Amino acid sequence: MKSYYRILFAVCFLAGFALCSRPVHAQIDPWEFEIYPYQTEGRGMVEMETLNAVVANGHNQGGTGTAAGTFRSQGQWYNGTELTYGLTDRIEAAAYLNLSWPSGHGLWYAGNKFRLRGRLFDEDTLPVNLGWYLEFEYHKTPQFDDASWELELKPIMEKDFGPLQLIANPVFEKVLAGDGKHQGFEFGYRNGAYYRWLRYLSPGVEFYGGVGLIDDNDPLSEQQHYIFPVIFGELPKGIEYNIGPGFGLTAGSDHVVMKFNLELEKFVGALFGPSPENGWFY
Repeated sequence: MKSYYRILFAVCFLAGFALCSRPVHAQIDPWEFEIYPYQTEGRGMVEMETLNAVVANGHNQGGTGTAAGTFRSQGQWYNGTELTYGLTDRIEAAAYLNLSWPSGHGLWYAGNKFRLRGRLFDEDTLPVNLGWYLEFEYHKTPQFDDASWELELKPIMEKDFGPLQLIANPVFEKVLAGDGKHQGFEFGYRNGAYYRWLRYLSPGVEFYGGVGLIDDNDPLSEQQHYIFPVIFGELPKGIEYNIGPGFGLTAGSDHVVMKFNLELEKFVGALFGPSPENGWFY
């Protein structure tokens, strides 16, 4: 029975790649090259994170690669600042501020996002740990996106095999207001495989891609799919990092994108009192 569930998880994990063989199109969120695990922030924990991506080799026209708006992707820097708070031991809430620095155009406000994320059952109760993710994205700046409101749903699946950790984040997106609101859901994926070698230095590989409108496919050349070899770990004072270059796998992708994510957790004992299960404290 365990072998059956392992095979089932492997099929789900690779489903995005199977769908890549179909001629489809989807946007990539360049402000969030991040894969979400099953584990959520504990009650009273606050996490601050900066998500960064710089297009080292992209496109010179807007509307191509990671640039969905009028600015070109070449040389563009994307920054997402995230503040996460553990509402309970199973549910967390977060708010994002998205900024961007298009090459030669200064710093721009690009929008906000708000989300809830949770986990189902206790860890290892099921053969695969399951979680959920609900996000509302607000775009105020049309130079980056013509969709003013979007809904994103993500099931979270995670399985550990000793030091090897596999995570799958299928992505379902729907435009609620703005360009595309009369269209259906888009499908994408964020998958990762990590090997926990040392606490401060471990390798991994991440995959990001999109399968555009489920009921209206576009040519394969207009897709975006990326592979990121990464290193990650925890530095002194609880600072965690995830860094690596991303390589586009299709003509519609940017050729090289560099990501650099940093996060810091802090326990808010004044609100809930000490809780050793929440980790280290200040």
